[in-house]
Amino acid sequence: MSNIYESDMEMSLGNNVIVTQMTQAINWARKFSFFIYPFITACCGMEFMSVAGPRYDLDRFGAAFPRFSPRQADLLMVVGTISHKQAPILTRVYNQMAEPKWVVAYGVCTVSGGFYDNYATVMGIDTIIPVDVYIPGCPPRPEMVIDALIKLQDKVQAETLADHVKGPSQVTSAEGLSTGV
Repeated sequence: MSNIYESDMEMSLGNNVIVTQMTQAINWARKFSFFIYPFITACCGMEFMSVAGPRYDLDRFGAAFPRFSPRQADLLMVVGTISHKQAPILTRVYNQMAEPKWVVAYGVCTVSGGFYDNYATVMGIDTIIPVDVYIPGCPPRPEMVIDALIKLQDKVQAETLADHVKGPSQVTSAEGLSTGV
């Protein structure tokens, strides 16, 4: 019976009305409106700046203008090496962001500590904050950033409202991290 009603409704409305769930409509809007907060600490920042240029045009992915306040951002791009001294700062920035929020780890130093195998370097930011997308490379090509944004858009589109709340990071000081040594 419901199939007859649905087909009658589709015939009478045609292409004038889109019927969807509220979650899907919200996620569709969110995936094309990322507000990036760049947390740049090292040499990958130079390659990251080229992504914002006209050749790659991040505006078509809804991620054009960076925000310089974590309270206005929903996408944290962590670019470069993170030391144990910077970990509480990164945690504070993450905790200041409003929900829903996403994190992208840009570059091998951010993803896994890179070639720095010493007491001062965090061996991957996923030990501090949850990461949604990883971009490997030293430095990653701009095309990889675009690929990561597309993957993040797919992830955002598939989320439910319950997935949005990730909560604060549990790391509050450098003592809360293992040194990896």
